[in-house]
Amino acid sequence: MHTISTITDVLKAKILQQADDATIEHLLLDSRKLLFPATSLFFALGGPRRNGTSFIQELYDKGVRNFVVDESFEEDDINKYPGANFLQVRDTLAALHALTAFHRKQFSIPVIGITGSNGKTIVKEWLYQLLQDDFNIVRSPKSYNSQIGVPLSVWQMNDQHTLAIFEAGISQPDEMQQLQKIIEPTIGVFTNIGEAHAEGFLNIRQKINEKLKLFIHSDLLIYGSDDPDVNDAVPMFANNVRPDSFQLFSWGKNTEATLHIASIEKIATQTIIIASIKEEDGQEQIIKCIIPFTDDASIENAITCICVLVQLQTPPNIIAERMLRLRPVEMRLELKQGNNNCSIINDSYSADINSLVIALNFLQQQQQHAKRTLILSDILQSGKSNNELYADIAHILEQKNIDQLIGIGPEISKHSAAFKNIKQVTFFPSTLAFKEQFYSLHFINETILLKGARVFEFEQIGHLLEQQVHQTVLEINLNAVTHNLKLYQQQLNPGVRLMAMVKAFSYGSGSFEIANLLQFQKVDYLAVAYADEGVELRKAGITLPIMVMNAEETTFDILVQHNLEPELYSFNILDGFQKYLHQSGINNFPVHIKLDTGMHRLGFESADIKKLCDQLQGNSIFKIQSVFTHLAASDSPEHDEFTRYQASEFKKAASLLQSAIAYPFLQHMANTSAIHRHKDLQLDMVRLGIGLYGVDALLQQQLKNVTTLKTTISQIKKVKAGESVGYSRKGIAAKDSVIATVRIGYADGYPRILSNGIGKMYINGKLVPIIGNVCMDMTMLDITGVDVQDGDEVIVFGENLPVSDLAKWAQTIAYEIITGISQRVKRVYFEE
Repeated sequence: MHTISTITDVLKAKILQQADDATIEHLLLDSRKLLFPATSLFFALGGPRRNGTSFIQELYDKGVRNFVVDESFEEDDINKYPGANFLQVRDTLAALHALTAFHRKQFSIPVIGITGSNGKTIVKEWLYQLLQDDFNIVRSPKSYNSQIGVPLSVWQMNDQHTLAIFEAGISQPDEMQQLQKIIEPTIGVFTNIGEAHAEGFLNIRQKINEKLKLFIHSDLLIYGSDDPDVNDAVPMFANNVRPDSFQLFSWGKNTEATLHIASIEKIATQTIIIASIKEEDGQEQIIKCIIPFTDDASIENAITCICVLVQLQTPPNIIAERMLRLRPVEMRLELKQGNNNCSIINDSYSADINSLVIALNFLQQQQQHAKRTLILSDILQSGKSNNELYADIAHILEQKNIDQLIGIGPEISKHSAAFKNIKQVTFFPSTLAFKEQFYSLHFINETILLKGARVFEFEQIGHLLEQQVHQTVLEINLNAVTHNLKLYQQQLNPGVRLMAMVKAFSYGSGSFEIANLLQFQKVDYLAVAYADEGVELRKAGITLPIMVMNAEETTFDILVQHNLEPELYSFNILDGFQKYLHQSGINNFPVHIKLDTGMHRLGFESADIKKLCDQLQGNSIFKIQSVFTHLAASDSPEHDEFTRYQASEFKKAASLLQSAIAYPFLQHMANTSAIHRHKDLQLDMVRLGIGLYGVDALLQQQLKNVTTLKTTISQIKKVKAGESVGYSRKGIAAKDSVIATVRIGYADGYPRILSNGIGKMYINGKLVPIIGNVCMDMTMLDITGVDVQDGDEVIVFGENLPVSDLAKWAQTIAYEIITGISQRVKRVYFEE
């Protein structure tokens, strides 16, 4: 796309070393996502804990030869990388922005830029659905709307594209100017304004004005005029920018709007929208559309799309036809349990090369099965010739170590020869042909990614592969886990390592799925409660060091077999394990020493330290990896003096042990709360537990909710005042009431103490109380006055009903609620 010499000029970079004038086709920011080494340019971005320069050697070894570095790069190291191009700039992120802004300027096609608080991705994807018959469209992958996502999106533009659609999001002032230079939208779309990321702005007006900066050079801006703040801000912005040539296109219920919304009528599962627009001759043109949605957000997003279609001169009858065909936008990748011990990643609603790479990255995180299978349909409208397209896809699949490819569609079947290096390949001309042969394919013990264009209806394949589950599910948001991990990593002092606790089924969230993610995010250590938990992680492909906190003599053999590192907390366990290793002829086996400084649960006490030093001095059977203690009340200011006492006792004991042991070991005591409340106690490593899963009272506003327990309504009944509900007639209707029975009970881990109005659940935006006793498999709710139907979703805990509230009602702690969710409740993992 651009040569190194051109890029050097654009970035005004200093050439540290130039080997050749390579042509760059791909931008690389994450070493784990390398696909095309020879044509990639790596930007060594800075981060809160790691600088991108630390990954240069790894990438060089994998064949990358083009690098952009900042002034932190040691020029003396350049001779380690013969044959590589190194460009040095002051700021690598600014250089990334400058290069992609230059790339954008090479194209004169219409570019739609979308911003707002909510709806950006939905509007973008719907516009793609509505306009793909008219244009060859390039668009942001998924929700790539950040300071990093936008450059990667714009870099996709090539000469084959006739329309671009990019979204832009900001969280604080002065961010949009950079994105504006990269996107340079000719058509602007402002979706709406809301509370998302509001904490970064002084007030709602500042937030609107900052977002509007995306459109400073646009020819046209589409916006909703029913919001008074937006309706005031947009005309003022236009007047300040280009009062004579900036065209505004508003929509709203007021008659002054460009597109006047005359009526909105919801009927069953559809909404009828009737709107009018004045034409140049003064006549009104009526636009009537039916959309297959009834929620207010979808209606608003659909109207925004209608405005874009009108502006692009799409005839009203075509608008109506296409709006009726709108499909839901799947905003996330889900990992579900499949039949025959398979794991299924269902991304069967779109197929393009960028979203394929994102889905393959998610697949790569999953290590629970050795075999990885991709079921892929034809990819439509790629902007490349089919020969080039399927050659690129084959190369990507080889890089991602795909074991089996099942191609569905005439084009991918025609190019089967491109996939000759994949171990196992099968092709079918259609989804129907695949279904006819399904039971002869024998999927077992593998992770299967479904990736198909909507016209191939891969949901039919999903139904065949996915295990039919109890309708009560625990959803785990892997993006939220990553966010929370990075939030705590940003609290760490330089050089401090991080051990992530994945005991108790990762606090109920699922051990190997969470561990896969943590391994992908390069945490330093994992910790489990018992050896069998560690064995499961090893079987699932986890290679990180794992500490076992409750080692038992009966598990010594599997500790050694699976390279699990036990915590030694008493002379009994220490002597027993030392004897076992000695008899097995094993030396330098990694172990961890637990000290009891006041928790009084497990650990060597201060009176034991001299004897412990004597036993460990000169001991070649053990390799002491760490010495640690457990703080009893690091979250409580009232106990800070006791925390300081524990720290003092630990440091004295650890110092004595260090004197006895001839080599250095890690020291750690800080748990989740201590990471940010007692930063001086971070020492060499911290142990992150419940905070990773979104529960930490002191950081609750910054953490993201990880787990959502949801169920559905089985049946709705009307009961008269005075009638009873449930066992022992404990629930008595105080008035004529409507009762919903939902599919969750104490066998699922829902506490029985929440019976009779103590507990509540969240349905359609309302908290509703439990009536009667919680049953084994069902619970009854008083839904009087709430508009619900059989089958509607019920939130037991999640974003709008925090698990901490549930714990308070049940007179317990969030740990107990989360870890108590039964294993019969299926876990669904997703990335947004």
